[in-house]
Amino acid sequence: MSAGSNQAAARIDELRRLVRRHDELYYIEAAPEIADVEYDRLFAELVELEGAHPELASADSPTARVGGRPVEGLEQVEHSRPMLSLDNTYSLDELRAWYARVERELGRRPGALSTELKIDGVSIALVYENGRLARAVTRGDGTIGDDVTANARTIRRLPLVLDDAPSLLEVRGEVYMPRSVLARLNEGRRAAGEPELANPRNATAGSIRLLDSRETARRRLSVWVYDLARAAGREPGSHLADLEWLASLGLPVVPSPERCADLDEAIASIERWEAGRRDLDFDTDGIVVKLDDPAERAALGATARAVRWAVAFKFPPEGRTTVVLDVVVQVGRTGVLTPVAELEPVSLSGSTVSRATLHNFDEVARLDLQIGDTVWIAKGGEVIPKVVGVVSAKRPAGGSPVVAPDHCPGCGAGVVREPGEVALRCPNPVCPAVVAARLRHFASRGAMEIDGLGGRRLEQLVEAGLVSDAASLWDLEVERLAGLPRWQERSASKLVAELDRARSRPLHRLLFALGIPGVGERAAKQLARRFPSLDALAEAAADEIEAIDGIGPSLSSSIVGWFAEPTNRELLDRLRSRGVDPVEEVAPDSGPRPLVGTVFVVTGALSRPRREVTARLEELGAAVASSVSGKTTHLLTGESTGGKLDRARALGVEIVDEAGLQAILTRRGGGQLWPR
Repeated sequence: MSAGSNQAAARIDELRRLVRRHDELYYIEAAPEIADVEYDRLFAELVELEGAHPELASADSPTARVGGRPVEGLEQVEHSRPMLSLDNTYSLDELRAWYARVERELGRRPGALSTELKIDGVSIALVYENGRLARAVTRGDGTIGDDVTANARTIRRLPLVLDDAPSLLEVRGEVYMPRSVLARLNEGRRAAGEPELANPRNATAGSIRLLDSRETARRRLSVWVYDLARAAGREPGSHLADLEWLASLGLPVVPSPERCADLDEAIASIERWEAGRRDLDFDTDGIVVKLDDPAERAALGATARAVRWAVAFKFPPEGRTTVVLDVVVQVGRTGVLTPVAELEPVSLSGSTVSRATLHNFDEVARLDLQIGDTVWIAKGGEVIPKVVGVVSAKRPAGGSPVVAPDHCPGCGAGVVREPGEVALRCPNPVCPAVVAARLRHFASRGAMEIDGLGGRRLEQLVEAGLVSDAASLWDLEVERLAGLPRWQERSASKLVAELDRARSRPLHRLLFALGIPGVGERAAKQLARRFPSLDALAEAAADEIEAIDGIGPSLSSSIVGWFAEPTNRELLDRLRSRGVDPVEEVAPDSGPRPLVGTVFVVTGALSRPRREVTARLEELGAAVASSVSGKTTHLLTGESTGGKLDRARALGVEIVDEAGLQAILTRRGGGQLWPR
């Protein structure tokens, strides 16, 4: 073997190892370490080298497989025909090159093309027998996948029975998690002090393969169908005709597939969707371009890995790029250690971003993040900045890897990781950083809202041994406070007076402030309306709590368990002894509710604080959402609006300012927006 052949063999071995590793991370662990474009470059180089050196071909090369392997704990099922993958293109020039190859293979220009959204989820094969869903199988390695039928049955969008279906029907589709569902799940996880789910695709991959289908049901997955695999008694038709037929059976067919006479029309479709996809409630990472004619598809065939008659045009990543200056560790109120990237400031969705969450240290490892890296950042649910990718081509020499800590930065205790969790935690319940984080939440807006008790002052009080939990705040005395560095008698008196006023905050504020796992502001209000005192809620049974609309068995169990904990009961007793025992004044339902049936989203700076605006809208009967979607009826705008305004315009949502909202109330007989 020549020196050149030896070099090629070594590089092929290295590429096969790398591709297998990234296949495992993407398909099995749902935690990819590199962006799609980087993976595709590795794969393309392997294909090119194997083509140039056929003597080095191997039956177990990743180029002969789709990727992935079945997950242990689930039954494996062989596909009726392989679930092949798609080749990717990242530029219009690459797309035109694919089209030219199709022309050469066919010996003429192809007939019609079709374009459809490439859903960023988990591929699945669905088999119906005599009109009933009999089996759902993940892609797996393309030949054998995981039987996830029990979990698929929990997908509400997916019909379990089809009328007028043939005796045997198999379709292929993509399971996904809607963005709105991910936002709600992460809101609950934040309230419970749990690490957030990084993105819809990773959340879907984990959810569809859970061994407990009840937990899958709580994840509210959805599905789009994009291909007819086989149907007893039906001859193959055009792709678009097949999709129309599947839709007529009641299956959720991928939205807005388009017929394109030629490549120019397909490119126009891509350009339309590149902007319009931001208004969707699910993630897409490209457009799939396919030949519509089944005879032309058969003539082109497939490789061992991918079909030749279709290609995916991948969109560039969303967001903006900036540079990571440092990564710091925040200690939360449940002891979770969260890495946060400090960034060169960059404008994103109408605001300047200088910090972004990295979720957990597994995510840092997945990104292969180093100090000094150029990164893509985006806003999760248009609110929380997060790092979504690393531009590895711009990595500077001598970058510093980010290392997960062995000890808590707040107290020095050795960190722990609970079984089944990705989060690192400080196990010390009296860790100053943990205590300060709990108290920050307790004193924050929406909770007890204690002015003058910011983060630095709280840390100072904890370090001085003056406060150790929420009840101890009401033990603070003016004389002791005034003697601390950077305090004066005036500031000490103001804080003590503010604490005295906080005793009369309504019950729902205290319930949220206590940090009961899963209880956010909305759930706290629901609980306080049903159980208007601490004693009433503490004695409530799980089924009584679960009877409240929107509170399920998991949350009701969490609430009952919290009140049963002796340390929590002791805290409540100490709060009561200090005069902190509020009740909820339940307003009668007879007042005017002119906004019933509307869904508002609020953006920009308004005349009142955001929480006050939200509370008033709900009082008037409106539902208030955090992001614009197809269900939004009105966008209430103030000054310095961000991306929500563009999305609302694209969806035809009615946009109003406070004066416009007052006009709506006047027309509907609802009185004043802000009663005097």
